[in-house]
Amino acid sequence: MSDVIQLLPDSVANQIAAGEVIQRPASVIKELVENAVDAEATSIQVIVVDAGRTSIQVIDDGKGMSETDARLAFERHATSKIREADDLFALQTMGFRGEALASIAAVAQVELATRTNNDEIGTLVSIAGSKITGQEPVACPVGCNFTVKNLFYNVPARRKFLKSNATELSNILTAFERIALVYPDISFSLHHNGAELLNLRATTLRQRIIDIFGKQYGQDLLPVDVNTAICRVYGFVSKPETARKKGGCDHLFVNGRFMKHPYFHKAVITAYDRLIPEGMQVPYFLYFDVNPADIDVNIHPTKTEIKFENEQAIWQILTAAVRDAIGKFCEVPTIDFDTVGKPDIPVFNPAFDDVNAPKVNYNPDYNPFKSLGGRHHEERKIDSQWQALYDSLTPSTGTTDSADLFGPDTSTVPDIIAEKSPVHYQYKGKYLMTAVKSGLMIIDQHRADLRILFERYMEQQRQHTSRVQKLLFPDVVQFTASEAVMLDKILPDLINIGFDVSNLGGHSYAINGVPAGIEGIDPVNLLQRMVFDAIEQGRDVQEEISSSIALSLARSAAIPYGQVLSNEEMENLMNELFACSNVNYTPDGKTILYILPQSDIEGTFESKR
Repeated sequence: MSDVIQLLPDSVANQIAAGEVIQRPASVIKELVENAVDAEATSIQVIVVDAGRTSIQVIDDGKGMSETDARLAFERHATSKIREADDLFALQTMGFRGEALASIAAVAQVELATRTNNDEIGTLVSIAGSKITGQEPVACPVGCNFTVKNLFYNVPARRKFLKSNATELSNILTAFERIALVYPDISFSLHHNGAELLNLRATTLRQRIIDIFGKQYGQDLLPVDVNTAICRVYGFVSKPETARKKGGCDHLFVNGRFMKHPYFHKAVITAYDRLIPEGMQVPYFLYFDVNPADIDVNIHPTKTEIKFENEQAIWQILTAAVRDAIGKFCEVPTIDFDTVGKPDIPVFNPAFDDVNAPKVNYNPDYNPFKSLGGRHHEERKIDSQWQALYDSLTPSTGTTDSADLFGPDTSTVPDIIAEKSPVHYQYKGKYLMTAVKSGLMIIDQHRADLRILFERYMEQQRQHTSRVQKLLFPDVVQFTASEAVMLDKILPDLINIGFDVSNLGGHSYAINGVPAGIEGIDPVNLLQRMVFDAIEQGRDVQEEISSSIALSLARSAAIPYGQVLSNEEMENLMNELFACSNVNYTPDGKTILYILPQSDIEGTFESKR
């Protein structure tokens, strides 16, 4: 039998390694900027064209590389960060594997111009697909200038699966911000297609957070600083009133490295127990200084997953530190019991004081909303003969499946079931109950209205027929650079729904109008939630983006649980529901209604005799 195992060529091995290290343009920027930080740069400039598809350029004023190092740096496992295995447990740098430059060069066309302070002339190295295409002397400043062109040009499948420019640019900004938050003493700038997106000067940590996320964060940051024998925890957490459902902006860093750690995230949220509603998130920026020997960074190529030796102890320290910051810096109003020198207020005595209570005359029959037909100002008068939809139901001894409500055979249904009751019942402010021919129908009022509003907003986007309700005083909302990119992407769909949003510059936007019919909803929180939903979805198909926007708006405007409805409002809600294309499920797949079969009801009482 002939031998079948052979060594892969270096170019193939590099492409395999690049599959984990270089996932998208943001990965290239992360690796190159981290290398610039390790080179002791004080200024780092990133220039991106077409969200990294066409070109990525990273310029730094670090130590630079010699002619030999410039060529050797693109070899696999070539690094200046470590020398032996024990160095992995004493890491003081961002990089250490020596895979980043080799992986980038394997899937792109790379040029490096670099010079050290001791050299009078620099070196220009050109590489394409792991092959060196040229090396020559060049005049350049001290430091490194990396230019990465045509990312994934030799891996078409990887290039095809890149997202839209807006999505990729949002990922680039996120990766860029995470590094800038760790090194406030380094100045950073980011340009995209000739436009400056971020220009961060060297400053303090608090000011760096404000420069990236906006001035509103500066008013809500609470300092944290606890030093123990195990670790030091410092940074900032936000006040409880800044909590929101999405876009919590949670950042954890260890030894200058961003990390994802659900266990420590839970520790922070636990410190806010009973201060914020369940399911809400608060922004925080927390930094850990830990002995490098007590953590393991080398468990994932992206280096965002880190193992700690003393996780439980750090969890306790972190929770206590956040609670201390909240208790120390949050102002709690006090009750003043000092009555010295205050006027005496006489106590009412019904036995001696003859006082007649004031009377108010009013018309108990007056209803200002009677002419509007309930909560919906724009609801259509729909034929209430939707009971005929259930004439095709086949009697069953078991539970009726909500997906089989509309059977095609109408001849098998016996004409012995009672007509729908004209009176409906609201149970615990959550469910609507009414009798139908096949039994008892139970409808979730919030989900029913969610389906109605969702289809209405989708139709408005398609027909461009939405009406704008102008605000008397426009609201101003501040976004981060990555959030502003997503807002610009979905802005045409927001306008089709009925929003009037104008760009004020500096990632600030003015909300001049909202869709008619959602008065009373905070427009700032609503717009923020819709942007966060779009970022989480990460979709590029326009129809899916429109659907996500319509769903976010419908969730905010739908009838809440606990709202009491009149019989007329319940009737209108049911009529509108059964005019929808799908009456059984919400857009996110939750059940709207359920029918308790008549046979089950009768069987229950028969068994109790």
